[in-house]
Amino acid sequence: MRSIGEMARDSGLGVSALRFYDRAGVLVPARVDPVSGYRWYGPEQLGEARLLARLRRAGMPLADVRLVLAGWSGADTGLVRELLDAHLRRLEQGLSDARGEFSALRAVLDHRENPMTSLRTAAARLSVAAIELAAALDAVRFAASTDPELPMLGGVLFDIEAGRLHVVATDRYRLAVARADVTGHEGSRVQVVVPTPLADAMRALLDDGQVRLSVDGDRVTLEAGDRQAAGQCLGHDFPEYRRLLPPAGGRAALVDVAAFRTALETGPVRCAEGTGAPDLSVLRVGDDGTVTVCADGDERPDRVAVNRAFLLDALTAGARERLVLQVDAPTAPITIRRPDDEGSLSVLMPVRLED
Repeated sequence: MRSIGEMARDSGLGVSALRFYDRAGVLVPARVDPVSGYRWYGPEQLGEARLLARLRRAGMPLADVRLVLAGWSGADTGLVRELLDAHLRRLEQGLSDARGEFSALRAVLDHRENPMTSLRTAAARLSVAAIELAAALDAVRFAASTDPELPMLGGVLFDIEAGRLHVVATDRYRLAVARADVTGHEGSRVQVVVPTPLADAMRALLDDGQVRLSVDGDRVTLEAGDRQAAGQCLGHDFPEYRRLLPPAGGRAALVDVAAFRTALETGPVRCAEGTGAPDLSVLRVGDDGTVTVCADGDERPDRVAVNRAFLLDALTAGARERLVLQVDAPTAPITIRRPDDEGSLSVLMPVRLED
């Protein structure tokens, strides 16, 4: 007999998926402990679970999955082949439809003016406190993308406007924003995307006092005394991050970072599906403002799953003993804010749990 954890490891299905398919009557455990409710699976069920994992990765609807599993071990496999072929045709048609829609969207983009062009070719000269810029870079650096397929996210956005420098990074799954006050720039809004190696070189120069930041079209320079870091900006548009920021609201909790970190590191985790998938922490914010790291088997609807490593990084980047954790719906982003600085925050995308 295999425990549910062993079955998850050997089959490629996550624990939450196994629970889901049990409730759906698709893959029912051979035995369920009447006291603890713990699930146990027979040796013959491993093959079914691996088949189910393949069908799941292929995106087959649950109704068809039931029929495939029912006919898989039978003598007549004709129905199974028909179901597989029909699903493949649906996928191919869906891909064809998606290509058509994307082609139309690209045509629309080709006829639009790029609103970022003027922002990226402007010039700016400003002064900023080294300690403030260092703190801002430290607060967002963890969220910068390393995906070579998304070069526009492989840097840190410097957004200069109205006496403020907003520093932004995102890899799609997390977004971090921090700000610093600046002097010397009275012109219009200027934006540049600084490659992460150059941003790291700038951070290494930040010690004390004031530093000078200069933008000349696609080139940016940071001067700290007689030291300098300069280079070309990325020639890509950065997403309009302000539209990605979640609205105020939801359930908020003021957490002690050290205690919360310990609870995350030692508490229960769920394993996301797929090779190399991250460990998930499942959280729930009570009406009294307390945060609970949910135990395995907690199925309350207000729980939210998040990449545990990403959350720990965000806590470190928050650089405070206490941080505000804002949670809304299970499908809404999780926000981490500093109690003393509403303009600096981290946003983490939740991970969907099986119903």
